[in-house]
Amino acid sequence: MADLKNTHFFSVFLLSFFFITSAAPAQQEIKVGVDQVKNEVLKQTLPVIGRLIATRAGVIAARISGPIEEMKVRVGDRVEQGDVIALLVNNSLDWRYQLTQAEASEAKAAMGKAKSIFDLRSQELRRLKRLKKSAAFSQARLEDKNLEVASARSALAETKASLIRSRANQKLAEINLYNAKIRAPFPGVVSKRYIDVGAYVNVGSAVVDLIDDENLEIEASVPTKRVSGLTPGTNISFQLGTTNGQKHSRLPASVRAVVPDENPLTRTRTVRFTINLSAQEHNLAANQSVVLAIPVGKEQDVVSVHKDAVINRKGKNIVFVVESGAANIRTIKLGESIGTRFVVMDGLQAGDVVVVRGNERLRPGQRIKY
Repeated sequence: MADLKNTHFFSVFLLSFFFITSAAPAQQEIKVGVDQVKNEVLKQTLPVIGRLIATRAGVIAARISGPIEEMKVRVGDRVEQGDVIALLVNNSLDWRYQLTQAEASEAKAAMGKAKSIFDLRSQELRRLKRLKKSAAFSQARLEDKNLEVASARSALAETKASLIRSRANQKLAEINLYNAKIRAPFPGVVSKRYIDVGAYVNVGSAVVDLIDDENLEIEASVPTKRVSGLTPGTNISFQLGTTNGQKHSRLPASVRAVVPDENPLTRTRTVRFTINLSAQEHNLAANQSVVLAIPVGKEQDVVSVHKDAVINRKGKNIVFVVESGAANIRTIKLGESIGTRFVVMDGLQAGDVVVVRGNERLRPGQRIKY
């Protein structure tokens, strides 16, 4: 009888130990990662492909004729405004400038001489007028002197005009001598070279192509029905093309102008956007493709949850919400995505804490640690 009681006690002990050890894992805390449900501003956008445009770019041409003596730049060289790109042979231009200097000096001396004669004749005329009441006064001599003064005045005016003409010729010769050095009208990078040493250029002949990559804009053809929200000053964002498979971060841009000319085939209008980026830092280039986020609706406040928090079970979207140190299941209704998050239509509110890592192995009511 005593053996039977001992056997029964031992069986009860084993069953109790089994139930205790079976229930223990359910109470064990599990480490998880969490994230907070947020209030965010939802702004619907439409991706539109655009391209970078240099605000200053084109052919740098010769302003005078002559043979090329030296080329100062090569393709790919960066120049600053005023840097010399090429030199023309300027011997004849230099001597012509010196000749015009001499002609201007000669005209100045001639004008001084004419002025002295005019002053002399004017002085003689004044003396004769003071002798009108004298017996030695001669009316005929006074009339002759008036004519001499008029002639001296005309000669003085002629020499003044000659001096102005000589100085103008001197200035033109100086300009031609200055233009013998072909300079960069704006900073940029040489993208093409048309001539080399020894070539003869005429006025307007192409020398190099220059691109100002420090002043770029974005040009995009935007669907006409989306243009209404793009008033000058509207801020948007854009992305540069991928580099080595990696996407670039979003960058700011601002609407500068909407060109009032619609393409009847594509029903689009050209829009220009200003940007403020360093060409060297971002490795920018003219005609580089970008993707713009064009707004298609009004901004609205929404509640969002991280995508990693959402689990789909039997066609329903659920999340584990942290409440009093435990993970509780909650069914939610989702809207559209915002980057790495979903818009929550129902089931959550801002401030709720949800599990985003380790939620696949959680059970309802399980204790968690984060």
